[in-house]
Amino acid sequence: MNSKTMTGIATLVGVIFVSSAVVFSYTSQGTAAAPSAQAKKPAAPAKVAKPGAELNGYRWAFPCKEKMPEKPKNGAGCTSALVTGDPFKTDNFKVTKNFGGEKGKKYDVTLRFRGVVEPMMYKAGKMDGDYFYIGGEPNNKTYNIYKIEISSPKSHYFLNRQDRVGHKIFTIDYTKTIRIDGGAVLTLSGDGQNGKLISNFKKLTVKEIAEEPFNGQFVQVDVVKVVEAK
Repeated sequence: MNSKTMTGIATLVGVIFVSSAVVFSYTSQGTAAAPSAQAKKPAAPAKVAKPGAELNGYRWAFPCKEKMPEKPKNGAGCTSALVTGDPFKTDNFKVTKNFGGEKGKKYDVTLRFRGVVEPMMYKAGKMDGDYFYIGGEPNNKTYNIYKIEISSPKSHYFLNRQDRVGHKIFTIDYTKTIRIDGGAVLTLSGDGQNGKLISNFKKLTVKEIAEEPFNGQFVQVDVVKVVEAK
């Protein structure tokens, strides 16, 4: 074999080696490459949403349309900024959230409710503390309703229960533990009923989540703990 032939073979081998190195590097960076039996990996299992992740930090809010006065009158009301038409039909909102977790499992969920609200009466259910009400229905046609519904097990709760209504505003801060099934849908709704609300005339604040007075009313829910029920 003459020297020219040997040189040609050496050059060809070098090209093949370099080309192979480039393809290997390209594949190792996760870019498209020819499939091989060794490179194939089993498909990752579908991710299950962390229970309560979508619910955590949600706020029911009834903002006032007017600006907050520097010195509000005691017991003052305001017009709901939610209204877009008939105040008796459009002073409301509804949001759905997926609870997550695994279907077939049950969870005990501890929730913390904080906010600035007006009172509302409910009936045909069960009182649980000063503000939380299990089941039942509204028992007044003009004050704000704060409600959470669970699709499974089918249940609902109200958040601002009082023995009587009136032109007053107050803060809430309490925790409750409720049962929620994996994969349940949560419906969070508010209904002002008449296009008006009691303003935050006391300029109340809530530490950590509302350091400045909110111009209206709100409730924030935070998920404190989720435990699989046995």
